[in-house]
Amino acid sequence: MPIFPHSTIRSAVAAAVAFATFPAPSAFAQDKTLTVYTYESFISEWGPGPKVKDAFEATCDCTVKFVGVADGVALLNRLKLEGKGSDADIVLGLDTNLVSEAKQTGLFEAHDIDTSVVHVPGGFSDDVFIPYDYGHFAVVYDSEAIKTPPASMKELIEGDPNQKIAIEDPRTSTPGLGLLLWIKSIYGDEAPAAWEKLKGRVLTVTPGWSEAYGLFTKGEAPMVFSYTTSPAYHMIAENTDRYKAAEFSEGHYIQIEVAGMMKTAHDKDLAREFLSFMMSSGFQDTIPTNNWMMPAAATSEPLPDAFKTLVHPKTTFLMDPDEVETNRKAWIDEWLKAMN
Repeated sequence: MPIFPHSTIRSAVAAAVAFATFPAPSAFAQDKTLTVYTYESFISEWGPGPKVKDAFEATCDCTVKFVGVADGVALLNRLKLEGKGSDADIVLGLDTNLVSEAKQTGLFEAHDIDTSVVHVPGGFSDDVFIPYDYGHFAVVYDSEAIKTPPASMKELIEGDPNQKIAIEDPRTSTPGLGLLLWIKSIYGDEAPAAWEKLKGRVLTVTPGWSEAYGLFTKGEAPMVFSYTTSPAYHMIAENTDRYKAAEFSEGHYIQIEVAGMMKTAHDKDLAREFLSFMMSSGFQDTIPTNNWMMPAAATSEPLPDAFKTLVHPKTTFLMDPDEVETNRKAWIDEWLKAMN
């Protein structure tokens, strides 16, 4: 889910606001309103949200209302608090690491939509949640500050503690959870010891991706936990290849972002219409250069040349959602104990 002004840059990533919505309906607004809960960067002026809103409203005879929270984990936490009283019709911005836990809430309904146009690494498909983009996690570094970046998770963990990295909290951030699961995938029962070693390199643990990336682009840390796609933003929007993703020999953990329909959706036909639109080029075209992720379905235009220069992991890690749901609390407790 990177978004800069990708995320503003995410160079200038604004501090996360607890709540955000799009403007009120226009003079042509219809009676139908679709309320979409998502993460803040998706609906920022530089994110895909404004374009998605305009494109869908042009076809649906409705008004799209976005409600933003800081991150995907925060999104799930909010839904748990609101329960059946939530105003959400669609929830967009969870990922596969959270889908089993999201289903356990009993708040989501099967979409009954043909998703055969969606293609993501590993072939994830689900009767409740539909993928809309994906990206591999990576350590992104400033090539002017680090001449020899880590080439493996082992090198990151055991490297020079003077070269700091900003990371995200797995309790509140999907990238933070992604790093937790990546290290668990590689180290297994030895993950706590790996965290003990890594914490000497950690400058800070931020609530979400935006704060961490903002520190990185301001020069506070020479490394940040982000995505293999993050350098594309800087190449396309800033015309610089200064920021790069380190390729790790063990492989990279993948994030697949999904959307689903609430059982309490006010207009389920409209909600399904949006989920179908989400798989079309009208939505998918906004992903590469607005959400700075890989599209999950076909786009009308080829990817920009900058995407051809990115790290393309030879090995992909992705845990089964049920395994994550079963172990997430215990693994976070391990992380907390090691980091403290």
